[in-house]
Amino acid sequence: MQSLHCEYRDHTITASVMPHPDSPLPYAAGCLITDPEGHTSKRLSMPMKFFSDLEHAQHVSLAHGRALVDQRLDEGHKAF
Repeated sequence: MQSLHCEYRDHTITASVMPHPDSPLPYAAGCLITDPEGHTSKRLSMPMKFFSDLEHAQHVSLAHGRALVDQRLDEGHKAF
């Protein structure tokens, strides 16, 4: 499975969607974030966010990653 990724504010965000094939909503959203120094986060999941469509789950995962980068850079929180 190919994962979507994007560059955002000098960070690379990669969708990390976990399949749950026996579920009516078989895709769990999450992402990996790589900072400008090359450090990659653990998988950052979106609690209780499941989707029926893989592409939609990947796009939501990227949006979640962008929000975490914003939080880290703008508010100074250690988001990952």
